[in-house]
Amino acid sequence: MRKKVDERIRTLIENGVRQRQRSMFIIVGDKSRDQIVNLNYMLAKSRVKSRPSVLWCYRDKLEISSHKKKRAKQIKKLMLRGLMDPEKADPFSLFLETSDITYCLYRDSERVLGNTFGMCILQDFEALTPNLLARTIETVEGGGLIILLLRSLSSLTSLYTMVMDVHERFRTESHSQAAARFNERFLLSIASCKSCVVMDDELNILPISSHMKFIQPVTNNEDSEGLSERERELKDLKDQFREEFPVGPLIGKCCTMDQGKAVINFLDSILDKSLRSTVALLAARGRGKSAALGLAIAGAIAAGYSNIFVTAPSPENLKTLFDFVCKGINALEYKEHLHYDVVKSPDPDLMKATIQINVFKQHRQTIQYLRPHDHGKLSQVELLVIDEAAAIPLPIVKSMLGPYLVFLSSTVNGYEGTGRSLSLKLLQQLESKSQPSVQSNGSNSSRLFKKIELNESIRYASGDPIENWLNDLLCLNLANSIPHISRLPHPKECDLYYVNRDTLFSYHKESEIFLQRMMALYVASHYKNSPNDLQLMADAPAHRLFVLLGPVDESKNLLPDILCVIQVCLEGNISRKSAMKSLSEGRAPSGDQIPWKFCEQFQDNVFPSLSGARIVRIAVHPSALRLGYGSAAVDLLARYYEGQMTLFADDEEETEEPEVKITEAAEKASLLEENIKPRANLPSLLVHLRERRPEKLHYLGVSFGLTQELFRFWRKHNFYPFYVGQIPSAVTGEHTCMVLRPLNSDDIEVNESSKCGFLDPFYQDFRQRFRRLLGTSFRHLNFKLAMSVLASKIDFSEHEPSEYDKNSTSKLLGDMLSPHDMKRLEAYSNNLVDYHLILDLVPILSHQYFAEKLPVSLHGAQAAVLFCMGLQDKDIGTVKEELGIEREQVLSNFIKTMKKLYGYLHNIAGKEIEATLPRLKEIEMAPLSKSMDEDLAEAAKEVEEKRRAANEATVDPKFLQKYAIDDDDNEIEKALQNGKVSASGVISVKSYKTKADKKEKHKEMGKSKRKGIDGGRSESKKMRS
Repeated sequence: MRKKVDERIRTLIENGVRQRQRSMFIIVGDKSRDQIVNLNYMLAKSRVKSRPSVLWCYRDKLEISSHKKKRAKQIKKLMLRGLMDPEKADPFSLFLETSDITYCLYRDSERVLGNTFGMCILQDFEALTPNLLARTIETVEGGGLIILLLRSLSSLTSLYTMVMDVHERFRTESHSQAAARFNERFLLSIASCKSCVVMDDELNILPISSHMKFIQPVTNNEDSEGLSERERELKDLKDQFREEFPVGPLIGKCCTMDQGKAVINFLDSILDKSLRSTVALLAARGRGKSAALGLAIAGAIAAGYSNIFVTAPSPENLKTLFDFVCKGINALEYKEHLHYDVVKSPDPDLMKATIQINVFKQHRQTIQYLRPHDHGKLSQVELLVIDEAAAIPLPIVKSMLGPYLVFLSSTVNGYEGTGRSLSLKLLQQLESKSQPSVQSNGSNSSRLFKKIELNESIRYASGDPIENWLNDLLCLNLANSIPHISRLPHPKECDLYYVNRDTLFSYHKESEIFLQRMMALYVASHYKNSPNDLQLMADAPAHRLFVLLGPVDESKNLLPDILCVIQVCLEGNISRKSAMKSLSEGRAPSGDQIPWKFCEQFQDNVFPSLSGARIVRIAVHPSALRLGYGSAAVDLLARYYEGQMTLFADDEEETEEPEVKITEAAEKASLLEENIKPRANLPSLLVHLRERRPEKLHYLGVSFGLTQELFRFWRKHNFYPFYVGQIPSAVTGEHTCMVLRPLNSDDIEVNESSKCGFLDPFYQDFRQRFRRLLGTSFRHLNFKLAMSVLASKIDFSEHEPSEYDKNSTSKLLGDMLSPHDMKRLEAYSNNLVDYHLILDLVPILSHQYFAEKLPVSLHGAQAAVLFCMGLQDKDIGTVKEELGIEREQVLSNFIKTMKKLYGYLHNIAGKEIEATLPRLKEIEMAPLSKSMDEDLAEAAKEVEEKRRAANEATVDPKFLQKYAIDDDDNEIEKALQNGKVSASGVISVKSYKTKADKKEKHKEMGKSKRKGIDGGRSESKKMRS
């Protein structure tokens, strides 16, 4: 059966198209998707342009597939189940086939940043978060529609108790009941939005949208040419620059006055060509930042820039930017394929996103996309454009800045989760660095910084009701609306109050004002803000809110000024069984951040059973910084949880706050009859801590990015570190630090002498581990911050030497330092050798000194030099840069430190060291018992006796045998008979020996002669001795 659509719906859509404002439809019912076709048809009829493009977002599964054959099967099944009218099946299929639909999972919603659509469809309400709402709704152009699909509900107030997907992350073992306060506020805020309609799946307008009764068609306020006032100003600007190149053609592509002025500022920096400017473009969503950057890049091409790099979290975020680069260079009479080529990404996941434009009209020019993490590849850059800079980690953005022209653009309202880090940290630093250049009489040494802000919306007209509603709902536009403080009381006059969250998120007028003020302090104080923080504050069962207020005058019916906000999360109270299971599996459940980290670090299964509170955030009013309000709030919170402020007796039973029945009224009325209003009979918004019983806790904890200022603040309030992350944060570049403050409790036995209660052994263990890691993971940590974390004693002027000190020092010398090490240390102390000779000893001495085992007093510079060189393993040059002193001063402090350490070691164990040194064996020179003359006389007597004995001895026949004649006796007789005998008695006998025999005999005679000579020599030696 056909039914006429309510005329008011058509009027709302047409009014939105005429005024370039968006409209929002919330459709309740299982057949709600059937009405998408009708709304899309009405929108297409109201627009002069082509059919609207559609963004369809969902959690994990589309009920109607985007694949044609699968879609036909699904529609057939839905028709059989009675969930789709056969008459509406064909129009819906036609809508899916003919419309330009982009499907997007909620988890991939970052990919749609920077894109523009005519219609946005959001299904799976349970999966929606504030971040997703902000990202998706802000992609819709003026005159477009946002359609939110809800399943069948008995009443709208059942949203108050709906379990959202995000609640799973909020639950912990001891806090499992999440309250959907954010949904309640969301529903109540819809009633106040004039461009939002809540309908059932038959397009019947529900009572919550009562404002639709009075809707009337509108007409535009235009001049004779059909231009509004702002459009007239923009036309005049275009006419002014029409003849100027390249400014005129580029300004002609601008859609708002703000955008035109931004492009002129960019072109000024480009045409300056000094390459020493940084220009930051800041605006809310939908202001045309990407388009302005694209036109500026086109101007850089016309100015002759050759190497232009563009970076963003993903190439898909640059779709609008590259489109406007092409529009800009086309306006400058460049032709595609003839003068430039566009290169698309081959990666199917990037859906053919543009990654490069090559221009070759005059010379080779390139516009190249670069991933943020590849910033090290930047070379020969002339212009670097960083789009969506707030979505890129801050350390990477800093490292990309260099000696070239830099254009930054970012959303500062926190859609991407890190929006304020850009404005709070980086832009402040750039601005402060550029100020001296203004006063330096034209010096070119420093960079110039310029900040541009866009306020006029380009996607939709200014004053868009959906934008105002979203900003109020998610507390987005608060950066410039921080409340003024009438007076600043003394911190001791202030009191801490508990904030009731049921009342805070009830959407009453006063509650809304108070909530906006609290969030304004968050945005102003913290560099990392996200719309999801609001849902965490509202729905997380373990979170508590406190505010520090000055003296409250109850006679005046005014909300007091908020000086400080503290958000606390209750943790711990985990069963031993769960702790044992977590340790055995090696993983920690979500939530309970400090207990699980403590359990992991120390492998301790008792600590998680203790109850504690983690301070999630502490934000002080910008006008009251460094005046003691943050310290006062922390002290009051600690006293409150220690039971020092409450008036309740220990044996008095705790009375639970009665739960407000939020669905009673809804059960009595149908969907078409119920009237949604803020709840009545709510408890007080603010409760003094004296009137509320505190939870029983054993400790307070904090987790924060490690900086010198923050660590000093928490350490001042007796918080002790137990964990420092070894890997720096990707967002801020800071190491995560967790600190604890034990509270007075009777449940734990504590040694009275320990300064940090039950935490003392864990704290000492942490210090030892941190000291060991200083040479590796924390080598680049600032030495002042590292010394503060280690907190080692360096002043031992009041220390009295004890036997324990002597024993520990002796043990050190026995285990780690050899006597030769001590000799080298002595030589360096006496300026006899270079410091390189003892560099191997510096780590040993440093570890022992900062473990407080060498009680030697050093002043700050000496301890810093020893810390940097010994624990952080830095060379002299690095130490010189970090300490900001000259190399000679570093070496002077180093040798003084070594002298003191050597002096202490030598005094304690100098004699023991000398006793252990190796020595040569000494030769004893005893006097002789005889005189030299007596000794010589005895030796002469011995020689004489030997000679006499030799002369008197008989001749050995064997000795004479060698002189024997071996020939026959006949020959001898013949010689004698001849009678020729000489006077000497020698006769000659013919010999028959061979030559070989003669040689052998000759050799034997030679040997005997040598023996005789050697024997004579030895005898003479003996005589001389």
